[in-house]
Amino acid sequence: MLTALTGVYGDRADAVSVGGRTASYEELLAAARAVAAEVAGAPAFAVTATASLETVAAVAGAVLAGVPCVPLPPDAGPAERDHILRDSGAALIEVDFARRRPDWSGTAVAPGDPALILYTSGTTGPPKGVLLSGAAIAADLDALAGAWQWSAEDTLVHGLPLFHVHGLVLGVLGALRTGSRLVHTGRPDPGAYARAGGSLYFGVPTVWSRVVADPPAAAALSGARLLVSGSAALPAPVFRELERLTGQRPVERYGMTETLITVSGRAGGALRPGTVGTPLPGIRTRVAAEPGATIGELQLTGATLFSGYLGSPEATAAAYTADGWFRTGDIAAIDEADGAHRIVGRASTDLIKSGGYRIGAGEVENALLDHPKVSEAAVVGVPDPDLGQRIVAFVVAEGVTAEEITAFVAAHLSVHKRPREVRFVASVPRNAMGKPQKNLLLTDAPARRPAR
Repeated sequence: MLTALTGVYGDRADAVSVGGRTASYEELLAAARAVAAEVAGAPAFAVTATASLETVAAVAGAVLAGVPCVPLPPDAGPAERDHILRDSGAALIEVDFARRRPDWSGTAVAPGDPALILYTSGTTGPPKGVLLSGAAIAADLDALAGAWQWSAEDTLVHGLPLFHVHGLVLGVLGALRTGSRLVHTGRPDPGAYARAGGSLYFGVPTVWSRVVADPPAAAALSGARLLVSGSAALPAPVFRELERLTGQRPVERYGMTETLITVSGRAGGALRPGTVGTPLPGIRTRVAAEPGATIGELQLTGATLFSGYLGSPEATAAAYTADGWFRTGDIAAIDEADGAHRIVGRASTDLIKSGGYRIGAGEVENALLDHPKVSEAAVVGVPDPDLGQRIVAFVVAEGVTAEEITAFVAAHLSVHKRPREVRFVASVPRNAMGKPQKNLLLTDAPARRPAR
């Protein structure tokens, strides 16, 4: 998996840069060997996944040793941290990047062996450990390299957390698989992105929103070959502003911890806001929709899927349909003309059944964000004695009334998709990857600004 460390691409002095610290492939390999020697034979090991060369060495060492690495979020609270360590059985190690063990040669590693154990967000209970094999990761990275024309000629720039698929699997292992130079900016700051001089940039919607709010920084990215957005839906206004300021349309892609990246736009392909492209090679998708409906749960199968939830065969079995397709829990639609996928939300929170209609929250949110005075929006369905569920929109906006917002959405979408209630809030709470935490909105709603 770590092609760049085998000498295929030589030994660039600045192969990997994280937060201003730089290492060559030789230096990274030596540090990874030290980690591999320390953890060899263990069932798993954990590392506090800071944005650092130490984290890169830890993950590379895990792959070399064939021992799964458990990346711990640096800001994890004691309860979350204890749960992950107890559930995984992993010992927490400290990585010394300067320590050298070049004599370590390692043992054969089976492709199907787990390389990483990533923990889910735990929205439906304690976080579950997701087992990701080396074979699944390699299959995904190779598919993405083809889709994005990603090669050793690229310089990849991002500042994403190193305990998620986006920042760690794509943003670290992807660079080591393709041989592209990696510049991790420490934090996803627009100025740092602008100064990095990359050809390939990764970001989440929050990052791209900040970039377009800084026109000089956005203009500096005009020389890049590809801008990639993921982990949450990219608002259409941000998509259009990126195109205006940089001269190129961003590539959106879709994935989950359990599946890695399965659907993506293509470099040089047709890209439009609100869509995440088509399935990668080796991936098959389908939408399980009720009769007469155009949206339903996205289900898929392919080589990039996880090996199961750690120690939880029941949860693993429940994640699949009777005929073996993984149930993503996301609601999607597939364009009949070109096969482009559109994700409209989570089945648990974003599929709203109102007045006999099935409505995707994401579609309403994009319409809200098209209003020039709305900067953030989140839509939920709440119980209603007449409609079953009514559409409630939480918006960050100034100088506009709830009635004007409702009328705006009704004019852009079908009338039945308009919000029945608009609540003005100071901000939409989000997790580390920029995804709205709608449960917090509903919990905190009484304490927030009332609707006008």
